Amino acid sequence: MPAAELEHFTLECGDLRITRDFYCDVLGLTDGFRPQMDFPGHWLYCGGVPVVHLMKREAEDRDRAGTGRLDHIAFKSVDPDVTIGKFRERDIPYTENKVWEVGLLQVFVHDPDGLQVELNFHGALPIDKSRMPSAS
Repeated sequence: MPAAELEHFTLECGDLRITRDFYCDVLGLTDGFRPQMDFPGHWLYCGGVPVVHLMKREAEDRDRAGTGRLDHIAFKSVDPDVTIGKFRERDIPYTENKVWEVGLLQVFVHDPDGLQVELNFHGALPIDKSRMPSAS
């Protein structure tokens, strides 16, 4: 059976509080229930689902060989003006990409541990079909 939906991803953090605050206070996730575990961490919820798991990075922690490489994560997002305003208030650098053909505003920011986060604001731009490549 193919995968049905993404349940969560786990990020190792240098500072749990700083990373939690970024995802909650800046990106709007909610710190919620997390079962008792033998290591510190947080489960951050998006739309009622604990999609981001944070755990403290420790030098003596388990071997990480074979976990692969994560380039970036993306969230479907709302209210780009409020989001960008939070970045400006906190002097958080960000970049924008405008995908006019589908009316999509993409905003890219890095979390406190350097992971790139993509925020997709569907419908934030007027669709400009004149930018679509013509069928040959």
